[in-house]
Amino acid sequence: MLSALRTAPAIGLLTAAVALTGCGALTDDSAGITVAAGFYPLAYVAEQVAGDHAEVVNLTKPGQEPHDSELTIAKTAAIARADLVIVSGGFQPPVEAGIEQNATGTVLDVAEVLDLEPAAGADGDEHGSQEGHEGHDHGDLGDLDPHFWHDPLLMADLGDEVADELADLDPEHARDYQQNAAALRERLTELDQEFTDGLAHCERDTVVVSHDAFGYLRRYGLEFEPIAGLSPGAEPTPADLQRLQRLVRDNGITTVFSERLASSAMADSLADDLEVRTDVLDPIEGLTEDTADEDYVSLMEANLQALRKANGC
Repeated sequence: MLSALRTAPAIGLLTAAVALTGCGALTDDSAGITVAAGFYPLAYVAEQVAGDHAEVVNLTKPGQEPHDSELTIAKTAAIARADLVIVSGGFQPPVEAGIEQNATGTVLDVAEVLDLEPAAGADGDEHGSQEGHEGHDHGDLGDLDPHFWHDPLLMADLGDEVADELADLDPEHARDYQQNAAALRERLTELDQEFTDGLAHCERDTVVVSHDAFGYLRRYGLEFEPIAGLSPGAEPTPADLQRLQRLVRDNGITTVFSERLASSAMADSLADDLEVRTDVLDPIEGLTEDTADEDYVSLMEANLQALRKANGC
């Protein structure tokens, strides 16, 4: 997890950042409260809770896989000037190293305030064979699954945490932050109910996905079988693929899911071999050109419809 102690920012580097980035979101100090968020789900919650009272900077640009996000001069400047930095410790090690070195404001580590679930295989799960694959390291997270945002109620919990932090930083607007967090919780509770109802009666409950990013959806009665591990860059072994092929045939699975922000090659190959269809299940780690007009809720609802179609619900 991120340490509460951080070294002083590199003043020369940050001065260069201002010169390179010019005016705009990363350098305009005229705004009130500023928030830097590690990647999209964190930024979404911050935007919903802050409303018009804060500027929110997403440290992972649209179309970029957050696992692969690197620290840049501009991001260093954004981190250093932020009143609040929101991060999921262990998920983006290079960005988190920059936060350790340069953050001067409050750091909210999701992994320290939310009840994260064990990763598949961490508790003896028989489906945990992916755990030795390269590219599976999530740093300080250890055996915890970082993809909490697929549980709408955990997103609502994060909203409450963000509201508390913003209220401490900006007491004048504390009531607004709390009201915004309450409104967010109401909408996310409705989304949770949509999933509960929509997946209550299905012909199948097993879902084959590109990588193990959807474990929090197990609360709706689903079982996920990843081709790769927690990291989208992990590679399955021949034994993994043979097991998945048997599972698809034995369970009448109709669909192999690929995802945005990562290659679909493994999912396409498995589906072609088995003559089943492919579809997209969005891990919602970031927006793309295709989803620029969407948001967290609409993407979750699209995932729900894809799951219902694939599983005969």
